[in-house]
Amino acid sequence: MDFSIGDMSRQTGVKIPTIRYYEKEGLLAAPVRSEGNQRRYGEADLDRLGFIKHARDLGLPMAAIRKLLELSEHPDRPCEDANRIAIEQLAAVRRRISHLKKLESELVRIAASCDGHQQVADCNVLKAFGDHGQCRGDH
Repeated sequence: MDFSIGDMSRQTGVKIPTIRYYEKEGLLAAPVRSEGNQRRYGEADLDRLGFIKHARDLGLPMAAIRKLLELSEHPDRPCEDANRIAIEQLAAVRRRISHLKKLESELVRIAASCDGHQQVADCNVLKAFGDHGQCRGDH
């Protein structure tokens, strides 16, 4: 089947400028051009774009996606590098979750410090946002 860039965008949810960016970065091969110079893609391109989008949705950095795409071109190789990338991404997500939990805790404390009935000049929320020293921990 033959797809336009608009078709690719609609089917994957990836915006057209992002598809062009992926081409420029070499994640997608330069497409065939029609006589009217329109980009034309095949089923493999659609699948690859779907892979890239899903990997991005999982938070993978471009370098990791590039490596995974490279690995996928060699189906006879061991998958240890792919597994390492997944483990590294999991660790990064866990670090972000830990950081977000600290932020949540601090914001709960800040929000609870104000009943909303004081003058702005005496607002504990504004004081806390303006002075990192008022925070209970590192976040």
